[in-house]
Amino acid sequence: MTLIHSDLQRFNPVTVIGAGTIGLSWATLFLAHGLSVRLFDPRTDLQEVVDQHFNSIAPTLSLLGLPSSGFESRLSIGSDLQHAVTGAAVIQENGPEKLLLKQQLFAEIEPYIEPHTLLLSSSSTIPASDISASMKDKSRMLIGHPFNPPLVMPLVEVVPGTFTSAKAVEDALVFYKALGKAPQHIQKEVFGFVANRLQFAMLREAMYLVDEGVVNMEDVDEIVKDSIGLRWAAAGPMLGMHLGGGQGGMEAFMRHLGPTMEKSWVAQGNLMMDEETILRLAEKSRDSYGDLTINELAQTRDQKQMAILKTRTK
Repeated sequence: MTLIHSDLQRFNPVTVIGAGTIGLSWATLFLAHGLSVRLFDPRTDLQEVVDQHFNSIAPTLSLLGLPSSGFESRLSIGSDLQHAVTGAAVIQENGPEKLLLKQQLFAEIEPYIEPHTLLLSSSSTIPASDISASMKDKSRMLIGHPFNPPLVMPLVEVVPGTFTSAKAVEDALVFYKALGKAPQHIQKEVFGFVANRLQFAMLREAMYLVDEGVVNMEDVDEIVKDSIGLRWAAAGPMLGMHLGGGQGGMEAFMRHLGPTMEKSWVAQGNLMMDEETILRLAEKSRDSYGDLTINELAQTRDQKQMAILKTRTK
């Protein structure tokens, strides 16, 4: 029997809305920590999708040191939204990234939830202030954006809306920490929040360099893993800059390399995602990674990420 962390007791049960990649990963994490989970999705093949997921996720759970069985009695699935949310302590929404849909969803469930229910959206770009626009009580609604997959990756961006209460922010941070995550309180709503903005900035330049024929796609991966990826995994970009300035710290770094960075920013590419560009880069990705399936590549990635996390924890 899996024991629930003391800080999780008041967050039980959890409703997961949406049985896509993110939703299923969240549901697995919640179940592995002893919570009861109600999984809602209107899709007709929900049972088949859920069975397939749990049949394949056991190795990942074992690598994480989490239980991989005994979930059946604590998992209920269905397409009745009212039944799924009534009495839930937490709702983690993972629907399509469409504002109107999310607004309608939270307005629809509001009459059936408890005053204390914590309302979390996994949205990667849409702020809570917009999602909660049609709700009467906006104080318990905020963003809980994971880095994919949430079962493995530590980061969860906790982003309150204009009307989110301080208590809801505190509860969200406690909830995710008790699940072994590393939640970060994002203090201001901006499009894409923080992690994706940083990621997308680097991806734009990486794709531009590949598209221009400067470097092969798989070589970009190796360059990042053997340089900034390794450094940032240990120190992050800002501390990296501070240390790069020697005894003078951040100020010395900026004074020394500031002009070079400015020149680099001007020279960086402004890649547009038009059809021709998409097709060119897709063909290069097949040339680079086509020998293995997506599932094989993802499994290798997750194993390496977990090995890094274990080493960093030690």
